Amino acid sequence: MKPLSALLASLALSVGLLSAERVAAITPLDPINFGAIGWESGALTTEILRLITEDGFGYATETLPGSTVSMEVALARNDLQVIAEEWAGRSPAWVKAEQAGQVFALGDTVKNAEEGWWVPAYVIKGDPAKGIAPLAPQLRSVEDLKRYAHVFKDPEQPDKGRFLNSPSGWTSETVNSQKLKAYGLDAHYSNVRTGSGAALDAEVTSAIKLGKPVLFYYWSPTPLMGRYDLVRLEEPPYDATAWATLTDPRNPSPRGSRSLPAKLSIGVSAYFRAQYPDLVAVFEKVDLPIDLLNKTLADMSTTRQPAREAAKAFLKANPQVWKAWLPAENAARVEAAL
Repeated sequence: MKPLSALLASLALSVGLLSAERVAAITPLDPINFGAIGWESGALTTEILRLITEDGFGYATETLPGSTVSMEVALARNDLQVIAEEWAGRSPAWVKAEQAGQVFALGDTVKNAEEGWWVPAYVIKGDPAKGIAPLAPQLRSVEDLKRYAHVFKDPEQPDKGRFLNSPSGWTSETVNSQKLKAYGLDAHYSNVRTGSGAALDAEVTSAIKLGKPVLFYYWSPTPLMGRYDLVRLEEPPYDATAWATLTDPRNPSPRGSRSLPAKLSIGVSAYFRAQYPDLVAVFEKVDLPIDLLNKTLADMSTTRQPAREAAKAFLKANPQVWKAWLPAENAARVEAAL
């Protein structure tokens, strides 16, 4: 048997190693840290989950900001415990952490979510009511964009079209930049990164209100999908090998492919999964109907409602949705708080 001093020294060493790895860095009495997601659907989902966590289970929460990748890295280190809208499996940072057992994707929170390259329908079909003639009537796929660059002219580079990419720091920004190369469009289009998700939304919305042609990356669920008639451009079928070249910004020869089929989940740290089985059971059941979510996001955007207030309104208006996720006692607490 080891002497007591040796046991204490061993324990101290173990505690030090755990601290260095940022494992079990909080106690159940500390706030649960949620990632402060910058896009609307993620922000709304974050606040819905925070209200359920706080009012239904009595746990304190906080939010911490960061880019998509930095939040995934923080989740792996347990500096964050929850990312409310995780497009699981898309970034190398997530894949690496998931394979190491540091992060877990809970549930399938929004069915039929998608992402891709879009144009307003009037660019292809025209809009007689607004006096807009078709500008690219044969536009169907990303390959067709080569002959329509002049339609999407970039005012800063008039010899090129303008493609609105994701903000820098998003996984999709890397993928879109690689897609421009893979489809041979980098010579035809400027790659414009907006400063934020809100800036991307504002630029697209402004163009649509003016009836101007605009080519942009976007995704669903979003307010835009609930508000405008948009057409997604066709891409080659999804191919896992090609996808790997698109997520790697250092790959010099990316291959074209539709994006990885969307699966939206709630990302949690390994510590959270072990420490909060009551919340894990709830998060695994979260199911937000996409049409309802798109409408909610459109209303939230139109009225400029903060995500926290929109989440309260959503919970009040749709008890039939969220009560199915919670035990009756916890659901009653949330309802009472509302």
